[in-house]
Amino acid sequence: MKRAFDILAALVGLVVLSPVLVAAAVAILVCDGRPVLFRQPRPGRHGRIFRIVKFRTMTVASGPDTGDTARITRLGRVLRSTSIDELPELWNVLLGDMSIVGPRPLLTSYLPLYSATQARRHEVRPGLTGLAQVSGRNGLGWDEKFALDVWYVDNRSFRLDLRIVMATVGLVVRRSNVDASGDQTMPVFTGNQTTPVFTGEGPER
Repeated sequence: MKRAFDILAALVGLVVLSPVLVAAAVAILVCDGRPVLFRQPRPGRHGRIFRIVKFRTMTVASGPDTGDTARITRLGRVLRSTSIDELPELWNVLLGDMSIVGPRPLLTSYLPLYSATQARRHEVRPGLTGLAQVSGRNGLGWDEKFALDVWYVDNRSFRLDLRIVMATVGLVVRRSNVDASGDQTMPVFTGNQTTPVFTGEGPER
């Protein structure tokens, strides 16, 4: 049922939100130039690597995009505060890399840093939104977010997914908890152990 819901929701979302997607793409092209989309390897279910797709919100620079706030463009701040930058991830949902609801896919560099318990967040597909996002989003610390992710893994249900989706809509409308202590992104996760749990191995697409 969950996968069927994901496919239906992604298709409907892409169609209904197509004017917003086109408008955002044109705005990025006019204001910030190419590329319009940002792609980056992220860990999915069981640590399998896929390429997440978002609207670009930062200036183009060499090296991995780790969320450096100094690189966020003026338009990018608007796209992030409205969560419009996340909408292309509906394509990842359609492909089966992601789900509508699940733990957010974080950087591949975090994989060796998780504790065994924290790593359980990868037992399910990552989500466009999740329990941590409707419980505080970037206002939460890493330990709190990971605890909520694991709780979701253990208690996931279709009913819970619907509640999270409805709560997400309300948060997006209110633009709640977008920033972390005034920053545009969460602080870098530095881990709490030295023994790797995931190697990050797997095909990249």
